[in-house]
Amino acid sequence: MGFELIPYPNAEELARAVAGRWLDELAKRKDPKVPYSVALSGGRIARDFFTAVAQQATSRGITMDGVHFFWADERCVPPTDPESNYAVARQLLFEPLKIPAAQIHRVRGEEEEGLALRDAVENVLRVAPVAEGKGLPVLNMIFLGMGEDGHVASLFPGESAETMANPAIYRSVIAVKPPPRRITLGYGMIAAAREVWLLASGKGKEQALRESLAPQGKTPLARVLRSRVLTRIFSDVGPV
Repeated sequence: MGFELIPYPNAEELARAVAGRWLDELAKRKDPKVPYSVALSGGRIARDFFTAVAQQATSRGITMDGVHFFWADERCVPPTDPESNYAVARQLLFEPLKIPAAQIHRVRGEEEEGLALRDAVENVLRVAPVAEGKGLPVLNMIFLGMGEDGHVASLFPGESAETMANPAIYRSVIAVKPPPRRITLGYGMIAAAREVWLLASGKGKEQALRESLAPQGKTPLARVLRSRVLTRIFSDVGPV
């Protein structure tokens, strides 16, 4: 288990700092024509983060050329639904920065499940290189949030060992919170990513984060941390 825990006093400062760090990474790319793949998550902190990215990218003159957007998870709702992770990103990030539609690869959760999964997988495979040996595409960056139960993306506690070991790029889940039908990246995809940054924000999450950071933690986040050499955790949830 390897992680770096970076504390912040509140959600606003966390979002602003992470946005700046990510834009620093994008500014260092040698060739913007080479595709850069990032998977976004939803949740309350995502709104602050998307807003901060749009504001800072504009003020700093950093473009999103070559940046391709995917999702860590999506609710099976139409893209105009308030519960849609895509809808939030479109409003606060894509439209303000005028991201070309060809760089946005939303999960079509309103479609029949099999079609939505196939489309999501094909989109990733067209952009991200596949790792030798594991057969999984490697995303440059995955942004995750964390729930009060330690869930990340739509990977919730209580899944069987067989389900957690599913090697699928994307898989469908029935969540324990509404809306129940969702599509999520699997654990293998998160483990394979070059960078995973987790934004842990909000009251009532101290215990979940504490358990996740323990060597024998059983939360979905703990499983992610054990699968990777390094995961960066940006947190305003207080001391752990």
